[in-house]
Amino acid sequence: MNRRSTKISAIVIAKNESVRIGECLNSLKWADELIVVDNNSSDNTADIAKSNGAKVYSCISSDFSQLRNFGKDKAHGEWLLYVDADEIVSNELTNEIREVISHQDSPTTSSSCLTRGSSLKQILDPLFRGDDNRVGGYEIRRKNYYLGHAWRGDEYILRLMRGNALIEWFGKLHETARIKGKIGRLNNSLIHDTHRTLAEMVAKTNEWSAVEAKLRFDAGHPPIVWWRLLRVMWTGFSNSFFRQGGWRAGTVGWIESIYQAFSMFITYAKLWERQQKSSKNEKSIY
Repeated sequence: MNRRSTKISAIVIAKNESVRIGECLNSLKWADELIVVDNNSSDNTADIAKSNGAKVYSCISSDFSQLRNFGKDKAHGEWLLYVDADEIVSNELTNEIREVISHQDSPTTSSSCLTRGSSLKQILDPLFRGDDNRVGGYEIRRKNYYLGHAWRGDEYILRLMRGNALIEWFGKLHETARIKGKIGRLNNSLIHDTHRTLAEMVAKTNEWSAVEAKLRFDAGHPPIVWWRLLRVMWTGFSNSFFRQGGWRAGTVGWIESIYQAFSMFITYAKLWERQQKSSKNEKSIY
């Protein structure tokens, strides 16, 4: 299989996602190639993925950019669509992706004159980033659901891109794609069903807060004192409640926003713990 015969490859990063991976892959069966990068799952995530027609590759890492770059290396598609295991591609988004790719790859169409109503014209008249005059990728609107409730504030993430335009993913935890060319924006939504239960939220925080604390420690973060804890907790709460519109979501908005403050507290408390251990080790040397 090569890029010429494969129009689009869907790449899913997963770890212990047996509950959700099936629904995710079912929304991607229209893709020419399904790839699952399994990050050391201890459940039957890999088996479920294979039963849904996916090629499963193992890559063990706490570096999200490494996982996404690994998926890129395994893909054969001219276009790459990155989806997380807790995300679902809606039918409307599927149709939009196929239509946009069809227009972009048409030999008689240039990015400066694609028109099919105002919405498609807007999509195909993207923001300019880079020196390449051709569209290299598209940002997708992501609709978030917390504890089963829709979050009113949407976000846009770069997840659809040409295989030969993607330079690399970078950033160990909050990864970003670096691509060549223009970046457009799609209208329809990727459904992000995150934070389904409080137990799941706490488990996820406990796992990834250790990674984030280590990154900050390795970067030489200033010593953690009480007022820094208060500041980061306020930042977590206010970002969720005010900037992301949690105040409009009612009770679930309060729960999610307070939880974000708690999540920040755990991360920085673990950072403090690392700093304390390091300080004791340094003193023991002398």
